[in-house]
Amino acid sequence: MPALIFSVVMTQIPFLTTIYFSTLQWNQLRPDEIAFNWFKNYAVVFTGPDFLPSLMSTVIITGSSVVLSLLLGLFFAILLDRKFVGQGLARTLMITPFLVMPAAAALIWKWSMLDVNVGMVNWALNTVGLPSVAWNTDLPIVTIIMLLTWQYTPFMMLILLAGLQSQSREVLEAASVDGAGPWRTFQWMTLPHLRQYIEIATLLGSIMLLQAFDPIAIMTKGTGGTKTLSYLLYERAFIGLDVGQAAAFGVVTVVVTIAVATFALRTLFKVFINGGER
Repeated sequence: MPALIFSVVMTQIPFLTTIYFSTLQWNQLRPDEIAFNWFKNYAVVFTGPDFLPSLMSTVIITGSSVVLSLLLGLFFAILLDRKFVGQGLARTLMITPFLVMPAAAALIWKWSMLDVNVGMVNWALNTVGLPSVAWNTDLPIVTIIMLLTWQYTPFMMLILLAGLQSQSREVLEAASVDGAGPWRTFQWMTLPHLRQYIEIATLLGSIMLLQAFDPIAIMTKGTGGTKTLSYLLYERAFIGLDVGQAAAFGVVTVVVTIAVATFALRTLFKVFINGGER
């Protein structure tokens, strides 16, 4: 009961307050003109030009980052799921990107890695005779996906590595004795075993990546198709100073996220249904 009360106070009360704010005409530039406008803010959300492009940008950035980090995480998990000299050091170094603060990671990638003049990526391109690329201005959405993939690959790797280490070694040895090669063993035994871990990693990674804000605010300012829902809320609340519209965007975003998550949990992620029975 104490935990339930704490959860309600910390989540539901602020959400109800946001719903209340979404029914107000409240711009902080005119603080004396606060009044109820009921559902006019929601009409602005659905009829305005910003919501659908931001929703598409969110889907593209989140989906691409999750898929790429999941594939790279699986690759590195397979490499680390074996004994070799320096295994502990390699694992520690591999999880380091996930421990870097998002704002610090964005600054590192913006200046040290992708800067058109002194960035390490452009230095590597120039070394092999290729021209420099202004990543933040010419390819902003690629830049954000690269950063998020780099940062969340260790998270995916840890979950999948736990799944690999939970697989029975006796079963793998029996498959080897029966003549199954590495690819057939991975395809027919390891991947089915990893399915529930892949589902959990995809769900948790998607939830965290939906909230990505720091890289967009620091690196692209929402330009070039990188204005996600989280950055759109920031613009409405802290640049436009329109509390009512920002609250309406927030409520719609939460409803859409819950709808998508509910659909995914009931159809795609079987691990959450009947204890993972299929």
